[in-house]
Amino acid sequence: MSSDFRRWAALVVVCLGQLMIMLDATIVNVALPSIQLDLGFSEASLTWVVNAYAIAYGSFLLVAGRVGDLIGRRKVFMAGVFLFTVASVGSGFAQESSQLITGRFLQGLGGSLSAGVILAIIVTEFQKPAERAKAMSVFTFVIAGGGSLGLLAGGALTQWVSWHWIFFINLPIGIATLALGAWLIKENDGLGLDQGVDIAGAILITAALMVGVYGIVTAADFGWTSAHTLVTTGAAAALVAAFVLLESRLANPIMPLRVFRIRSLTGASAARGLLVAGMFTNFFVGVLYLQHIRGFSAIATGLAFLPTTLAIGVMSAGISARLMARVGPRNLLMVGLATIIGALLVLSTLGQTSSYLPWMFIAYALLGTGAGLSFLPLLTISMSEVATSDAGLASGFSNVAMQVGGALGLAAFGAVVTDHATSLVAQGEPLQAALTSGYDLGFLLAAGSVALGLLVVTTVLRPAAAWRSARAVQQVDAAEVEAA
Repeated sequence: MSSDFRRWAALVVVCLGQLMIMLDATIVNVALPSIQLDLGFSEASLTWVVNAYAIAYGSFLLVAGRVGDLIGRRKVFMAGVFLFTVASVGSGFAQESSQLITGRFLQGLGGSLSAGVILAIIVTEFQKPAERAKAMSVFTFVIAGGGSLGLLAGGALTQWVSWHWIFFINLPIGIATLALGAWLIKENDGLGLDQGVDIAGAILITAALMVGVYGIVTAADFGWTSAHTLVTTGAAAALVAAFVLLESRLANPIMPLRVFRIRSLTGASAARGLLVAGMFTNFFVGVLYLQHIRGFSAIATGLAFLPTTLAIGVMSAGISARLMARVGPRNLLMVGLATIIGALLVLSTLGQTSSYLPWMFIAYALLGTGAGLSFLPLLTISMSEVATSDAGLASGFSNVAMQVGGALGLAAFGAVVTDHATSLVAQGEPLQAALTSGYDLGFLLAAGSVALGLLVVTTVLRPAAAWRSARAVQQVDAAEVEAA
């Protein structure tokens, strides 16, 4: 088996692992009403089907990435896929609400283990700029398109079979990923544990993220200024401070703080978090608008997002990589984010009688085009100055920014949307009109989040001389690939 074939086949394997994670991020949302009816969830407890997963997933990403650097990324990836697959089957067989919540927590833990090292595996396997750009294109399609595919799959399975199958669908994917991963993924030479393991640091950062994500996802229930929210977020901040103090004093920390001084990594990760907050809010508000205002069925709702998925697929089929080689990642990113902002502003003008065609269709196609132009440059920039030995940690950090940004944005924007609609109803506004106004505000807030991401790109990610050199190399490599 040639080295090139193995590397590209391994890319497919890790992307299968990422696909399970991204599908799971949205596939459950469409099935929540059926799950509530079948398992007897209350309105308050139903949110924990989503929250349990989010808390576990966001809490272990950083540690998973660093453990992959230390003991081997394939080991961590395979362990994560195995746990995710087993937990998916358990969730599918759940007969009580507590069983499903437990299964969702274990799914989140498995997802964090595998997602924390996937980007690092790709970066180390594809070190030539042109090859890395192509590999990242495939990966970004899975990331950006998986969410809308999840809505479609969730609607189809829930409507035609049952909600249990949104979890059982992970079983064949997981088995294939494990079998092929053991064969194709090359293990990295880990830094080793011989100098001691920073157990205290691992506990502190995991606890900080767990408490912080818990505070964020429950803020909508308790209120953003409630004692519960202030105490949990304050405790998370204190744990982060203690972690930073500890890591600065250790010779062999689990999270070397030097990584977080890399401007390209921190800036791109912040922009990625703001972008994902806008995208998650769009999916959430879009589903509610289509079902509650336009009366779409579950499967029709999933189909409505298909233009986004198709546009991302088209842009990821080499177009974004070629454009990035010509104009540079930062310039392409700004165009992509601006396109997304425009699409969300169009969606914010929807009314009670707005038809799907043409404007919603156009907006979702533009949203997919912008996402296809944005995710590849974001990943390229974030990992451009990271040493190979720290790739797992950087991958975990980037994923934490995405997960926390998405959770924070969705929780905050969702609360604002709900409060706005409730206020209008209290003032005598008809329910449908109040809901529509709230959803329009949600799209507007999503556009604002992406606009903040664009501001970060233009102010923090300034084009340095090193980046211009990297782009020059990319252009040469891309030209050679096209000529071949």
